Amino acid sequence: MRKPYLILALVAATALSGCLETDGERALAGAAGGALVADALDANIVAGAAVGALAGTYCDDAGVCQ
Repeated sequence: MRKPYLILALVAATALSGCLETDGERALAGAAGGALVADALDANIVAGAAVGALAGTYCDDAGVCQ
């Protein structure tokens, strides 16, 4: 029953990520999202946060979040 709440939190964090302007803000949002996804999938939360932080940091360089 915990998974729908985690998925809802991930969707909310993703929706708010368009408001972020600096790499640090996007890294924090990515880390939180990655940790939530990893927890929902019963994976390593620290690794999920690290991957999310990297994705958040470099999403503007890749042209994903303009």
